[in-house]
Amino acid sequence: MKARSFKYWQWRVIISSMIGYSMFYFVRKNFSFAMPVLSAEYGITNTDFGIILSLVGVIYGVSKFLNGFIADRFNARWHLVIGLSVCVFLNFLFGWSDRISTLITGQTGGPDFVGTMVLVMGILLVLNNIFQGCGFPPCNRLLNHWVPPAELATKTAVWNTSHSIGAGILAVLCGYIVSATGDWRLCFWIPGMIAATGIFFIIVTLRDTPKSVGLPELPDTRTEIDDNDSPEAYRAFVRKKVFLNPVIWVLAVTDLFVYVVRFAILDWGPTFLGKMAVPLSPQLAGWTIGIFEIAGCAGMLCAGWISDRFFGGKAHRVCALEMGLVAICLIILQLLPRTASPILVLAILALAGFFLYGPQALLGVTASKHATKKAASSAVGLIGLMSYVSVIITGAGLGWFSDRFGWDYLFIIMAGFAIAGGLLVAFLWNIKNDGYIHT
Repeated sequence: MKARSFKYWQWRVIISSMIGYSMFYFVRKNFSFAMPVLSAEYGITNTDFGIILSLVGVIYGVSKFLNGFIADRFNARWHLVIGLSVCVFLNFLFGWSDRISTLITGQTGGPDFVGTMVLVMGILLVLNNIFQGCGFPPCNRLLNHWVPPAELATKTAVWNTSHSIGAGILAVLCGYIVSATGDWRLCFWIPGMIAATGIFFIIVTLRDTPKSVGLPELPDTRTEIDDNDSPEAYRAFVRKKVFLNPVIWVLAVTDLFVYVVRFAILDWGPTFLGKMAVPLSPQLAGWTIGIFEIAGCAGMLCAGWISDRFFGGKAHRVCALEMGLVAICLIILQLLPRTASPILVLAILALAGFFLYGPQALLGVTASKHATKKAASSAVGLIGLMSYVSVIITGAGLGWFSDRFGWDYLFIIMAGFAIAGGLLVAFLWNIKNDGYIHT
């Protein structure tokens, strides 16, 4: 009976946290689809947008890092609820950023109005990304308390489809909103209303660790602080398993390279696809990014299953191989003529997403297993901080580059990052499976 009860709660927690986390994407990635409309309406440059994207990305990375430590010691359900509630509220405010600028400047146009509006958007997005950091760390805590290490790659890959589900549905939704209305405000208000329902869903359906529902903890996950979980012992444990662990640092730098490729496509994809020789409409651009995410879902599921089934849970080996395949896809995209069919571009982008999202999901699995369930979110928080340093490159870097040189070399630059990431994680090929005490 306990085994059946555990299996029920395990899948309930996985599915509930997947849906809850996907709601965070509804109030986070919508800005990318508002950018082309804001640029056309107010003359805001790619450099301005790039600076905002870089700033909020770094803030999100820092928030994810700090929330990783909070998540390891705090109730996951309420951690998610607090973060999502604030993000929904800030998205409704964002839709009023032009009115706020008018209130401050007394103007409805001109350089002062636009400059103030950019400042207001930047402040709201910074605040939003501070609380977006409350999304992934508590979910990672749940996975490591509910899923045995031998199944973690497969079931984390299933859970990680929440990234693609949220971003993919949002991409299609915002593509239709922009095409049908041309109103950038609705890119924040409509997804915000949908995300608000997620707050109540989390409260009703989600619970914390097995202990919180009267079930025993996972077997074979003994750690060095099970008998002494004092604050001092815990801090020493985190220092050893996270900050002084070379495996975690290699994974963190590799994730930086993964996210350079991922965010270059997600943040600039709608703008880039709209400037091709055969430009895509906002609606079709939304579908393109949506299909990239759907292919990523399939790729994550396959990568997780392959890791546990054929590589004995050594997910980092699959990551090394898939980063090489990502680079090949990007090089092919670079070699395509500018007049290439949008369908062909879409197909190769989807294939790149299929291979890219395996490492995006599985690097955190390897880190969590080596840090153990006691410090899994702290380790993933550190990796998250490093990965979001990537926005300095994909935000201000690519924004500045595109304003001066166009988009001609976008894919070859990303291919270079993919190759570097694959080579780096390959150095971990023969490491042990996890950091638990085995007797």
